[in-house]
Amino acid sequence: MTTSPKMRDLARYLIAYEADESKTCERVDPAPLRVYEKLRQSLGVFAGVDGFQALAFRALTQAKSEAPGLWAVQLAADGALQGLGENRPQPVEFDFQLGSGKDQVNEEGAILIARLLGLLLIFLGQALTLSLLRNAWPGATFDDRSSENGRES
Repeated sequence: MTTSPKMRDLARYLIAYEADESKTCERVDPAPLRVYEKLRQSLGVFAGVDGFQALAFRALTQAKSEAPGLWAVQLAADGALQGLGENRPQPVEFDFQLGSGKDQVNEEGAILIARLLGLLLIFLGQALTLSLLRNAWPGATFDDRSSENGRES
């Protein structure tokens, strides 16, 4: 099963928002990792470390079927991601679906973030999920309808 288009669009929006934010300050981490970390911090306050780690593990497991590059990514006990965006051997053949380099990391990250957002929507509902997103990205604009019918199993 693939991620819903609405969840993937929302994930891409958050990644683009973080990428734009990083232009004003000198951040080195890839934008998908910064999005993930903001979600981890925001949800960790609400659900605790173990609750977030359980959701992140499920999201990562689901995302690996869509983005084989995520097989190199691991979750630490505190829910932190290890291996996303780190230098990996590049395949000899160009992957036209995911691209290469930074684009590939962004797309793999978008798949993972979309899976995590989908799980949040299922378990927390639309109102609480949007509230968490607004708290993590106070300057971003979220359309309340952007997550409707975006439920995944």
